[in-house]
Amino acid sequence: MLTYLLIGVVAVSLWYLFIRPLNYFQRVGVKQLKPWPILGDFYFLVFRTMSSSDFVKHAYDSFGKSRYGGIYFFNRPTLILKAPELIKQLTIKDFDHFTDHNIVVTAEIEPVWSNNLFALTGQKWREMRATLSGSFTSSKMKHMFEVINETAQNFSTHFIKKEETIIELDMKDTFTRFTNDVIATSAFGLKVDSLEEPNNTFYVMGKAITNNPSFFVTLKFLILMMFPKIFKHLQMTIFDKDITTFFRNTIAETINVREEKNIVRKDMINLLLEARKGKKIEEGNAIETGYATVQEDSYFDKVKFKQARDLSNDDITAQALIFFVAGFETVSTALCYGAHELAMNKDVQDKLREEIRETDKLNNGKLTYDALLKMKYMDMVFSEILRKWPPVFSIDRVCTKPYTIEPKYPDEKPVHLKVGDMLWLPMFALHRDPKYFPNPEAFNPERFSEENRDQISPYSYIPFGIGPRNCIGSRFAILESKALIYNLLLNFEIVPNKKTANPLKHIRGLFQNAVEGGFWLSLKRIRQ
Repeated sequence: MLTYLLIGVVAVSLWYLFIRPLNYFQRVGVKQLKPWPILGDFYFLVFRTMSSSDFVKHAYDSFGKSRYGGIYFFNRPTLILKAPELIKQLTIKDFDHFTDHNIVVTAEIEPVWSNNLFALTGQKWREMRATLSGSFTSSKMKHMFEVINETAQNFSTHFIKKEETIIELDMKDTFTRFTNDVIATSAFGLKVDSLEEPNNTFYVMGKAITNNPSFFVTLKFLILMMFPKIFKHLQMTIFDKDITTFFRNTIAETINVREEKNIVRKDMINLLLEARKGKKIEEGNAIETGYATVQEDSYFDKVKFKQARDLSNDDITAQALIFFVAGFETVSTALCYGAHELAMNKDVQDKLREEIRETDKLNNGKLTYDALLKMKYMDMVFSEILRKWPPVFSIDRVCTKPYTIEPKYPDEKPVHLKVGDMLWLPMFALHRDPKYFPNPEAFNPERFSEENRDQISPYSYIPFGIGPRNCIGSRFAILESKALIYNLLLNFEIVPNKKTANPLKHIRGLFQNAVEGGFWLSLKRIRQ
């Protein structure tokens, strides 16, 4: 009898812990997928039956014309927002209810990483965001442009010096070397040339952080997300301690040299050092970087800068580290997609090159910030790259105050969100919804012409997120990408080769943003 009782208790406990949570959306009247125990809907990714992008699109499409639908991030209910007006409502109008990201890497696990802008929550995030915002305005980008463009010119010159007429390249490896060098000089104040010195320490550390996860790293993430207490108890870490030590030492040495020699550079570290002294950054005016740029929200006008006594070297290291990771991986990935589309759409590439040549002639061969950002077709092309291939497929928000989504249609019920509930913004699927972008699989920069862009539904195009918690580095990412495309197409044609995959297919599995066969293309010399 006791045995049966124990079996019953265990069965009820398992049901309560692992089965009942997966019926949550059904109980509250929200459409959902068919989750598995423990893994939820992520079994598609854990067992590598889908890529992350395909999963986002699959979930989005499964809910038909509904404004939202439910999936399970393992056992955690997650609401996918489909309707642009609902995305606007929850991320802008009612932002105070959804201020945070889902953070799994805590201070106990990664002390430095947990202090970065993406990982911070609540008031700490508000203060750091207000502090950092001044370094990513259009006027600050204009000040940094010379350094960015010099890196792009060096990149192109490296290949001009080669003897081959056609140069076959793994574009992901090639572009990460460019983004590595841009970040090294603009954020860390270091001069690095990763094409001439392929194994420099800065690049090696970047690869160690951002490489597509091995099975072991993926397993650690799974343990962290499903059993965080076990992860903490075993004193596991996500990153190798050598990586954290390297960036800590690099930042500390940079700060010491600048303070001892009174060196001032127009970069992120300088801004944070100024904030440490309690100084506010003066602002000017400059041309905006493009259509895809996210505007700084007035939300931060009432938030005070982080004060000097609170801003440690570890705080500065954390911000530089997230800037490095985001720029190294996402910008290089966007450039890979862009190069592929230009190679596959020769008419677009030729038209863009003609605009580049005209700009080069008008400026006597010296590219300026204003000249680059006045290029209309360049902006149309890059906006379409980000539409078809947003480097981040989806992004989350966490409910920080109880909130109710009121019904709008007869088949809807009120959705009561409690503190800790999660939302997903499915950029990849939203950008490929024919309702908002007709013939979405086609690469068509004309969508973003001055005549057509007004037809784009507001808040259906969000490559850098939306609301006060958008990507702070959108201007930087757009500027360095345009500078590279300009310098590259001025001297080379991007062409497919025998290794080029077409169409692109993402690798199946969790945490993957890579394509099968890689991004192989060739540079064909068109000018000495």
